[in-house]
Amino acid sequence: MNQPPGNPSLLSGLLPVMFGASMISFSAVFVKLAHVGPTMAGFYRVLFGGAILTALALAQRKRIWNGPRPFGLAVAAGVLFALDLSFWHRSIHILGPGLSTILSNFQVFFLSGMGALFMGERLGGRLALGIPLAMAGLYFLVGLNFASLGEDYQRGLIYGLLTAVCYGGYILTLRQLQTRSDAPGRTANLSIVSLVTALIMGVEGLLQGERFLIPDTQSWAALLAYGVAGQVLGWVIIARGLPRVPASLAGLVLLLQPTLAFVWDILFFDKPLDMVQGLGASLALGGIYLGATSRK
Repeated sequence: MNQPPGNPSLLSGLLPVMFGASMISFSAVFVKLAHVGPTMAGFYRVLFGGAILTALALAQRKRIWNGPRPFGLAVAAGVLFALDLSFWHRSIHILGPGLSTILSNFQVFFLSGMGALFMGERLGGRLALGIPLAMAGLYFLVGLNFASLGEDYQRGLIYGLLTAVCYGGYILTLRQLQTRSDAPGRTANLSIVSLVTALIMGVEGLLQGERFLIPDTQSWAALLAYGVAGQVLGWVIIARGLPRVPASLAGLVLLLQPTLAFVWDILFFDKPLDMVQGLGASLALGGIYLGATSRK
C-alpha cells in the first residue's frame, strides 16, 4: 500500500533519490568540460570511482575475491560497461549532454526485451505504450530533418542508441551477479566491475592514441567530480532511498537525471531548442517513464 505524500518515511526516501538523480545528471556535463578524449573520460571515471569503492569494501571487510564464477560475471559486466561509456562519451561530444543522456535511457526498452527473451519476464501494457511514445519523441527531436543533420550527427545518434543496448546488457549482467549466493557484497561487486572497466578503457585509450595526461585544473576537477558523483556517491544515495519509495514514483523521480541533463545542455552549452524539440523531449521522457515502471 502506497504511503501518503506527507509520510516522513516516504520523504526520507524521496529526498535522497531526488538528490542522487540530480547529482548524476551532471555526469555528461563533466565529460563535456574535461579536456580529454572520450575514452580517457571514462577511464578516469571508473578509476577514481573504483578506487573509492575498493577502499569502502576493504573498510567494510568485504571479500573482493569469492571464486571464479562471480568474478567472471563481474568481468562480463565490466566489458559491457566499458562499451557503454565509450559509446556514450562519443555521443556526448557530438550531440551534447542532453540528447545523448535521453538516448542512453532508452536502455529500459532493451532491458525489457532482454528480460523477456532470456528470463521469461512478461511485457506489460505500459511498455507497449511507452515504446511508440519514446519513438515519437525521438522523431520530433531529430527525425524531422534527419537527412540534413550530417554524418557526424547521425553517427552520434547511433552511438547514443548503442549506449542504451550496452547499458541494458550491463544492468542485466550486474543483476545476475548481485543475486548469486556466492557473490561478494554489492560494494565489492561494483569495485571489481569498475576496475575491470578501467583496465579495458585504459587499453582502448592506448590503442586509439588518446593521452592519459589530464591537461588542466578544469579537467582535474571535472574528472574527479565525475568519478565521485557519477560512479559512487550519486548511486549510493539513490540506493539508500529507493526501498522507501513506491516503484512508480521512483521511476518518475529518476527521470530527473535525463531531464536535468537536457536542461544543463541548454543553460551551460547554449543548446538551441524549439517547440518541436521540446515536445520530442517530453514525449521521449514520458515513454521512458512508462517503460521504466512497466517492470518491477
